[in-house]
Amino acid sequence: MIAPISVLRILVFTCAIGAMMAVQTAAHPALELPSPPSPGAPVEFTIKGPTNSFRSAVTGRLLVVLGRSVEPEPRERIGTTGFEAEPVFGSDLREFRGEPTPVVSDAALFPLRAVSELGDGTYYVQAILMTNRDLRLVNAPGNFYSTPKKIEVHAAHPARIEIDLDRKLPDESLPPDTEEVRYLKLPSSRLSSLWGRPMFLRAAVTLPMGWAAETNRRYPLVIQIGGYGSRFFEAGPVEKRGRGFASVWRSSNGPRFLHVQLDGAGPWGDPYQVNSANNGPYGDALVEELIPYIESHFRGVGTVRTRFVTGGSTGGWVSLALQTFYPDTFGGCWSGYPDSPDFRAYETIDVYGDANAYVNRFGFERPSKRTRFGEVEFTVRHECQLENVLGDGDSYVASGQQWGAWNAVYSPRGSDGRPMAVWEPRSGKINLDAVRASWEKYDLRLVMERQWPTLGPKLRGKIHIWVGDADDYFLDGGVHHLDDFLKTANPPADARIEFGPGERHGWEPRSWTQLLAEMQAVVDGSPGK
Repeated sequence: MIAPISVLRILVFTCAIGAMMAVQTAAHPALELPSPPSPGAPVEFTIKGPTNSFRSAVTGRLLVVLGRSVEPEPRERIGTTGFEAEPVFGSDLREFRGEPTPVVSDAALFPLRAVSELGDGTYYVQAILMTNRDLRLVNAPGNFYSTPKKIEVHAAHPARIEIDLDRKLPDESLPPDTEEVRYLKLPSSRLSSLWGRPMFLRAAVTLPMGWAAETNRRYPLVIQIGGYGSRFFEAGPVEKRGRGFASVWRSSNGPRFLHVQLDGAGPWGDPYQVNSANNGPYGDALVEELIPYIESHFRGVGTVRTRFVTGGSTGGWVSLALQTFYPDTFGGCWSGYPDSPDFRAYETIDVYGDANAYVNRFGFERPSKRTRFGEVEFTVRHECQLENVLGDGDSYVASGQQWGAWNAVYSPRGSDGRPMAVWEPRSGKINLDAVRASWEKYDLRLVMERQWPTLGPKLRGKIHIWVGDADDYFLDGGVHHLDDFLKTANPPADARIEFGPGERHGWEPRSWTQLLAEMQAVVDGSPGK
């Protein structure tokens, strides 16, 4: 929510997450917390834009980034974590028509706690106004942005900077089709009904060798989901896909499949390709609209035994979720290092048992990413500080980034039309009661456990999961919980779950040649483990 317009005196605001480190001190009185820095270099910003660019008033999230270099443009680096990240602050801008507008005084800031931590020197300031309602991306089509402007910041000399939103990102256009890859933007009646405006499903279809010549041949289908926020157009040339994709795809005697790359962008960030109260029925749209269209137009076989899902990280969870929620649609999932399939290990958070997402039960800040040697790269609080800057209302729930997207998928919709927060944006206090029933629907281990008498027979032999035991984002914990259940499930799961000792995020124990061979065995009716 925006406050009444007032001049931004960066020197007087503290980041919306400025309470950093200030959680559970009563329970842990020995924990010494740093005091916020005193006010420092004063900077004031005014935003304006060509009035003829705004045919009507626009509302969106305004981000201002202070880059240390002009190339690439500072806006391209928004979203980087770490204390060396470019300083960025955000505030809501409502009913903007291009007239000079002082930026509000309570803007959220990252990675600093207060602008007094901003060192003197030369910066390149750039602003972007996120107005695209359908794709929650900093650089989404139609967003307004400014030309980078060189400024000098000195504590002794106040800086008053006018930023002109003089540029606009072009409308969306699909990449040109190639002989091997076709790009789709398919209208979705199911998504459009929820949102009350035209919504689309985007995908890239890679055609198998010989597809154009063998017009009577039909093909099995493998759907791939990338890591968080992966776009469909990133499928790109076959040569750049890695893990031997090009060699097996172009082999004259290898398996022949239609390969589909889904899109990881939506109104609240990555929609995770499942039905949810906030994103809408992405799962049903995929199964009932996109897949039938592709199988019809590109000669798919169209049976359960000829459809497969695979992916890593976000794609690992999505592929496992699609197999779980649509067991009669897919013939198997190959899921690498998936986002947590058990919310008792939501990274390092036990959503059901912990009181705080930012501080663990011992009173220490929770790590979100670790190095190979176990050092903390950044914490959950640090990531959410960034997301609170990017999100409308200074809240991660609308950031379009990882924690916000998870929350949007798993949580119910609030009375204000926004996803309900599983924890408070500033303090990290977990408020599970209001969202528990909704979150439990996406706890894949819990779903399987509760429905196993009927679900188990449909999933038998279809689940293949792998993860490194030293996963950067602690994703191995949730897989261990799932493995504990599947090993004792009755009827038997016949699942294959592999843990790579010492392996990190992105560990891939199999090439594309091996994956497609395993899928082809299912098509042929002789699956092996």
